[in-house]
Amino acid sequence: MSKNILLINPWIYDFAAYDFWLKPLGLLYLGGLLRANSHRISYINCLDPYSPLMLQRSRTMPRRHVYGHGRLFRQVINKPDCLHMLPRSYCRYGIDPDIFRTELGLYPDTDMVLVTSMMTYWYPGVFEAIRIVKEMMPGIPVVLGGKYASLCYDHAVANSGADYVVRGRGEKQILEILQNLFDEDIIFDPDEDDLDALPYPALDLVRRIDHVPMITTIGCPYRCSYCSSHIFQKKFLRRDPVKVVDEIEHWQKSFGVIDFSFYDDALLVDSEKMIIPLLNELKRRKLSCRFHCPNGLHLREINSKLSKILYDSGFKTIRFGFETADFQLQKETGGKVQNEELQKAVIHLKKAGYKTEDIGVYLLCGIPGQKEVDVTQSIDFVLQCGAKPVLAEYSPIPGTKMWADALAASPFDIQHEPLYHNNSLLCCRNDDFSYDAYSRSKAKLKTLPKETSVAR
Repeated sequence: MSKNILLINPWIYDFAAYDFWLKPLGLLYLGGLLRANSHRISYINCLDPYSPLMLQRSRTMPRRHVYGHGRLFRQVINKPDCLHMLPRSYCRYGIDPDIFRTELGLYPDTDMVLVTSMMTYWYPGVFEAIRIVKEMMPGIPVVLGGKYASLCYDHAVANSGADYVVRGRGEKQILEILQNLFDEDIIFDPDEDDLDALPYPALDLVRRIDHVPMITTIGCPYRCSYCSSHIFQKKFLRRDPVKVVDEIEHWQKSFGVIDFSFYDDALLVDSEKMIIPLLNELKRRKLSCRFHCPNGLHLREINSKLSKILYDSGFKTIRFGFETADFQLQKETGGKVQNEELQKAVIHLKKAGYKTEDIGVYLLCGIPGQKEVDVTQSIDFVLQCGAKPVLAEYSPIPGTKMWADALAASPFDIQHEPLYHNNSLLCCRNDDFSYDAYSRSKAKLKTLPKETSVAR
């Protein structure tokens, strides 16, 4: 007998938040899998920028971009005591809690609730969602998964209020929980190593599909010291590029989607086997799309051929992981890119048609032991190359190679309090790279002249 399962994407509680093509893709993939096992799926998105009840109340919609990203509803709330040292407003991003209660009331026959989680320091929104679910649906089992649940598993078990906490990939674990709780037969149990065996994510449950996030790979062949990719997925797995195009065509023809985002850590790796055949197949089928890569792509893969294909195929938002221009730090953090590779990549990208403003290059700031001169020299180097520096504030992630250094460097109890992982806090700042030094770097970037990008 199939069950009624409610998926919940909780609020973000933070000093700042912006919807850079955010979708709880893992949760929606589970929704697709549960449907394939004959369960009935519902969805509440606490971050919904198109919530009719919120629109009635606020009378203005958060400003959205035609590409599918934009602002979220926000409300200033009380700051957690441990973050009072930061003189900024702390906000709940998303719908009001009473509207969440109203939406919960639409699903009185729910048999199980799945709640996802993102950043480790966003857990207050997760806890609030679970608390309200427990209040309104007493006795209904709540399962928590996602990034926070996986990286801070003990903290989640002890404090979240969830009945079950799932660490890592959840496909098999969720089916087993259903089997154990309700004696539900597992009808469809796909091979976890075959990404194309999974049903499409249940994006049709989203109120308005303004874009679709795509996955072509999971895992990563690199082991950067600050990154958690290998914690969630030990193996580097990739899809068949033709199957990826099948999915893009499905969302475009069935729902009119034009904008697609890639958050893959290794989208461009071994480009002749993935991204090039994928884009050639799109061209063959005459599918016109806009693509966005807010995650850091690998610069090492960029050459003349790939640059032209990316530009001609409609890659509008491209960001690259560079992290630092300091050779020793490059080596210590993973060695995935060198300075001359950035120089060559920018030349190729500009010849293909990209402008300076289009080529965003992430620079890590606030890592353990970092000096101000490293950040300023890295900014200058990116500018000399003709690209746009984008500061990415370091957030310590449990289980990464850099975690031990962060524990030693941070004056905060990052071991036991995930709120101290907040990137706005710069929790590993030091006398040489202080918050003031960081502010100077941010101010420098704001004064840079902007090169006008040609509309395309």
